[in-house]
Amino acid sequence: MLKKIIMLALFAHVLLAHAEDNEGVSQVVDGAPPVVRDDQPVNPMYNRTTSPRLQSAIAMVYDEQDQRPIYSKNADNIVPIASITKLMTAMVVLDAKLPMDEPISISAEDRDHLKGTRSRMRNGLTLTRDDLIKLALMASENRAAAALARTYPGGTPVMLAMMNAKARELGMTSTQFFDPTGLNSNNVSTAQDLVKMVMAAQTYPDIQRYTTSTSHIVQEDGRRSLRFSNTNPLVRNSNWEIGLSKTGYISEAGRCLVMQAKITNRPMVIVLLDSWGKRTRVGDAVRVKNWLENKDVSPIRHASHRRYRQ
Repeated sequence: MLKKIIMLALFAHVLLAHAEDNEGVSQVVDGAPPVVRDDQPVNPMYNRTTSPRLQSAIAMVYDEQDQRPIYSKNADNIVPIASITKLMTAMVVLDAKLPMDEPISISAEDRDHLKGTRSRMRNGLTLTRDDLIKLALMASENRAAAALARTYPGGTPVMLAMMNAKARELGMTSTQFFDPTGLNSNNVSTAQDLVKMVMAAQTYPDIQRYTTSTSHIVQEDGRRSLRFSNTNPLVRNSNWEIGLSKTGYISEAGRCLVMQAKITNRPMVIVLLDSWGKRTRVGDAVRVKNWLENKDVSPIRHASHRRYRQ
């Protein structure tokens, strides 16, 4: 009897040791996918390097070729998205097949009455719908986006209804829109949802072309030229192959950036939200690129100014 007790004790010890050796290793149970900790590479292919140390409080990197995320950080947090909104604004306008050469004049209704932001697009400035889409996307002009919504069939309320319907159509279940510019902090989404929006937006050649243009010049009353520049400096960097880009900022959202870019010959979607500091969203994009190219990633001194529950 004593011999049996000793053997059972030894067997139990071996089982316990085996369990301890496997602690922290993701295992598949009943066909379920491995559990991945947040702020870690999701695809084992990228585990050969350390995770990119990003300043953005929320991030996702999505490999379009494998159709799966390879990096995730607070990706299901619902947060304001600022002018990233304008990608949806542009899609809905283009879906309506409205005449792109139709002249539209900026009016007092298009001014920012919520935050009082300024614009060089003065009342009475008349541009084509095509120009307004380009300026809304490339230069993130709020008055351009507001004018597009105001002149949408049925006006801004119908436009917003169509934007929310489009979000549901794309499976963006955590997204809602209350204005076409992104100035309203109730325009919210998640990094996961924004990957879907970026992938949808890149199927529109005009959106691809306009969001990656470095600058655009329009004529004001035929007398003087107004030059607008892209809000993402990376589109002017020859080291990047960018297919789509959109920036955003309001105080509630922090600095935001979404991009589709080819890195190591693989199409990637990068979503960076609530980045601390004026240049850190661009710095984070570079860190993601370096990580994907298996280069050293420089350390970051400061954490994001907001914290999110895991």
